[in-house]
Amino acid sequence: MLRLCFFLLALCLLSDKNWANSISRPNVVLLIADDLGYGETSIQGSKDIPTPHIDSIAEKGVRFTSAYVTSPYCSASRAGLITGRIQNRFGYEFNPIGAQNEERGLGLPSSEVTIAETLQKAGYATGLIGKWHLGGSAPFHPNRHGYDYFYGFTHEGHFFVPPPYSGVVTMLRRQVLPDGTKGRWTSEDKSLILSTHMGNSEPDYDANNPIVRQSQPINETRYLTDVFTDEAVRFIQHHKERPFFLTVGWSAVHSPLQGAYHYMDRFKHIKDRHRRIFAAMLSNLDDGVGSILEALKKLKLTTQTIVIFLSDNGGPTRELTSSNFPLRGGKGTMFEGGLRYLFQVL
Repeated sequence: MLRLCFFLLALCLLSDKNWANSISRPNVVLLIADDLGYGETSIQGSKDIPTPHIDSIAEKGVRFTSAYVTSPYCSASRAGLITGRIQNRFGYEFNPIGAQNEERGLGLPSSEVTIAETLQKAGYATGLIGKWHLGGSAPFHPNRHGYDYFYGFTHEGHFFVPPPYSGVVTMLRRQVLPDGTKGRWTSEDKSLILSTHMGNSEPDYDANNPIVRQSQPINETRYLTDVFTDEAVRFIQHHKERPFFLTVGWSAVHSPLQGAYHYMDRFKHIKDRHRRIFAAMLSNLDDGVGSILEALKKLKLTTQTIVIFLSDNGGPTRELTSSNFPLRGGKGTMFEGGLRYLFQVL
């Protein structure tokens, strides 16, 4: 439970009298990776995708290697995370996808008190950048759950760049290839890969699911991981003079698989382009973490800010190539690979 974690952190921090005398209401930055496997960061043993910025949180802070989420799926896990309660207690065991996100009555109940609401009432500025996935209709908007500011999307996923997918290598799931066969198809310029390995087609992530600022649609064409990172940095800069609670819910490394060209170039040694795209996405996310940590450093906020990094659930290995090693299972399963996750606090 995140509330319990904050309580335990407060006890630890207050035991340091010098720290306690210097700041009584710390800023809190909650960084959430989407579908990141337990074994995918360097500090967890990954050899082919360096993650120095994510690792630095553990190296300079605390790493919890046996932390567990309350559900192996995105939405239910986030419901438990943001309320500090087992989501089954308020009937939120499901993981809405596509148009289900907009169904009437489907979302985080208004009766549940979120961490954002609690800190907002304590005088904190509160912001959510990125993925929400706790209701896509008006009654469940993040602004109605304690967040002063919201920039992101409300459904389960979003394309990182819109069609025609400029500047990225895109890999999409399909039931059948253009020539009617099964397997993998690559376009002549190698920017598009179609694959039947999952047996289904890529979900319609962007349908009626715009990027919004508060509730107003934004025509965003830049790569979403970079966009969300930049928005998070701006939020920190804007609220540097008051205590703030910032949640950054990157959509990486959740599908669709889209790797920016300059990140793809970092991993030319990875021959499988499926894995290479995933590596590009994770490296991009790691740099985003680094940008936020650097912003806190430049503003001299490091010593008065608690930074928490975690994943919402285990990685879907067949879909993304993500590793949950040495755990069994992954996203969608009740094995440890679906529920046990990397939790780091700085």
